[in-house]
Amino acid sequence: MTPAQPELVHGVGGDPAGGHDPAGEDEPARGDDPAVQRWRVVIPVKPARRGKSRLASGASREGLARAIALDTIAAAASCPVVAQVFVVTDDAGLPLAAADIPGLRFVAEEEARGLDAAIALGMAAAGTVAHRAALLGDLPALRPDDLAAALDAATAHPRSVVADAEGTGSTLVTATAGVEWTSAFGDGSFARHLEMGCVAIDIPRGSTVRRDVDTPEQLETAATLGVGPHTAALL
Repeated sequence: MTPAQPELVHGVGGDPAGGHDPAGEDEPARGDDPAVQRWRVVIPVKPARRGKSRLASGASREGLARAIALDTIAAAASCPVVAQVFVVTDDAGLPLAAADIPGLRFVAEEEARGLDAAIALGMAAAGTVAHRAALLGDLPALRPDDLAAALDAATAHPRSVVADAEGTGSTLVTATAGVEWTSAFGDGSFARHLEMGCVAIDIPRGSTVRRDVDTPEQLETAATLGVGPHTAALL
């Protein structure tokens, strides 16, 4: 049986014909349960040909970059407190590669303008009636329960942030329902997010939410935590 194709969102918050966006502000996202605080998670993903330049070269780098993104997306989609995952990318091959991951929505990044701009596109599609989170797409060891724990803690604060394992970058930034979205990812972003009013979420240093991967050494550490199947197949 051929897997169902993931849902595509062209532009911001709607379909190509301008129809109603079922995950927009007027209706709850697919899978919302009033008894559970659910989140809409935006994951920005660079095209595989440009991603993870410090990990490898050529086809190996492209394959590894896509595998890491797919494992991150799959873990987020499996998280029990996540209602919808929005993937923002201009990688035309990613929706097909992710066709076996249920419930995804893809937002086309028609012009690459940086990480925060890509996330803002996803947030516009996600609306403001639910809790929202931006999650980096380079967490190959991510476990759904670790993400759930971080998001549960984030419900107590209008804005919050999770530091990477080194304590300088950010892997997860959140805003509760109705709070205006803002982010400042990049080198040294953890301090910037604190200055913007985000509260640091206290989760264990060894949480898989904190282990992003940019270098071979970080990938080796992630492998010891247990990476997802796409990354494991290449390692």
